[in-house]
Amino acid sequence: MKPPDGQPRKVIPIAPVPADGGSAQAEVVSLYEAQKKIYPRSIAGVFARWRWAMVAFTQLVFYGLPWLQWGERQMVLFDLGARRFYLFGLVLYPQDFIYLTGLLIISALSLFLFTAVAGRLWCGFACPQTVYTEMFMWIEHKVEGDRSARLRLDNGPWTFEKVRKKALKQFLWIAVSAWTGFTFVGYFVPIRELGAEVMALQGSWQLFWVAFYGFATYGNAGFLREQVCKYMCPYARFQSAMFDKDTLVVTYDDARGEPRGPRNKSVDHRAKGLGDCIDCTLCVQVCPVGIDIRNGLQYECIGCGLCVDACNTVMDKMKYPRGLIRYSTQNGVANRWTQSQMLRRVLRPRVLIYTAVLVALSAGMITSLALRTPLKVDVVRDRAALSRIVAGGRLENVYSLQIMNATEAPQRYRIAATGMEGLVVASDAELEIGAAQSRWVAVRLQIPYGSAAPGSHPVAFDIEALGTHAHVREKSIFLVPR
Repeated sequence: MKPPDGQPRKVIPIAPVPADGGSAQAEVVSLYEAQKKIYPRSIAGVFARWRWAMVAFTQLVFYGLPWLQWGERQMVLFDLGARRFYLFGLVLYPQDFIYLTGLLIISALSLFLFTAVAGRLWCGFACPQTVYTEMFMWIEHKVEGDRSARLRLDNGPWTFEKVRKKALKQFLWIAVSAWTGFTFVGYFVPIRELGAEVMALQGSWQLFWVAFYGFATYGNAGFLREQVCKYMCPYARFQSAMFDKDTLVVTYDDARGEPRGPRNKSVDHRAKGLGDCIDCTLCVQVCPVGIDIRNGLQYECIGCGLCVDACNTVMDKMKYPRGLIRYSTQNGVANRWTQSQMLRRVLRPRVLIYTAVLVALSAGMITSLALRTPLKVDVVRDRAALSRIVAGGRLENVYSLQIMNATEAPQRYRIAATGMEGLVVASDAELEIGAAQSRWVAVRLQIPYGSAAPGSHPVAFDIEALGTHAHVREKSIFLVPR
């Protein structure tokens, strides 16, 4: 049986004592092989700049959004304790969970669309694991030096300079991780209140989640790094199901690059039977997951394009054409298509279907949010007294109504009921609810005794926001005893 990922098995000879007293050897297969640490090399280029642009954009949004105010409240806040979610000018309740479902479906379809067009764009440029790993590696590079300096430092003895650099790196990693955990919890607890609680060491659950998320960031970005992408993330395993031969992926041009080998820049390598690849391994050194793209497309590849930047740098120095490693398609490489020929194949049926469904869902969700009624009502019957006769010879049912004001201003509501002859609201028909607040109210419905046959009769509550067009109708039943 072949071991996973093509890794060679370690075979350790041992000498058990045979029955005849002679000597023999047996194989013991090691079930674990330690992964070698990857020391990615820094590189400049188009894709490297795009990666840093995405780091800047995503972290500006993540770290900055909780500090923005919308009137008297935080602009984006998922208040789980109060069961209210504030998103810019929207106030959402658990009853609006359908919008979260729609957002998740849209996100999944977007991922499918981007993957079908250009492979693992999400993984290479916007995934939190990629973004924070890039930030942590940048800190490591600034503190410990470039790739060769880090290798010398790790392989050298423990000196004062090595301890100083390692301690400074760990301090900066922990600082970034702690701030990341604090910011994350700030989306669920008002961040200014959270800051005061953290400074006073109050709020045990808040402190726990700050520490938990900070530790996860520290471990994943500082130590696990590519192991998360290669072994823990399920997307790496099923991404191939979304690829086809017209998907843009990072590709090595075998026909042009092979046979590879070192040479002098002034030598005519074609006359010597060599390809354009000088076997400098720079594409391997810059890869954040440590793979050799020259071995073909591999599931570990996150499509970051850093090997493209590295190879183009070498091609420029050697005065060779760029594009030995490039974003291309399997059909494009096999048929030697130009870039325009490959791009014409982008609008294929799979991409068109994904795009149509994504546009339809996005338009539907935006329309639903725009037309959403800023009023929610839940009706619960009083089960302690299903039906009773009250003064005046009337039959009464009692209900509890939860009225939720999903606006940023106090609202006054009127309650009415329809569905039966002589049905009236015997309790207060009007009430006021504060901005973004909810309230349970007891509502008593009455009918003249004997005006309806025994059994359950459908009724409807009409709740209207006075001065606005907000109106909600909720159905219930009125019980008449035998």
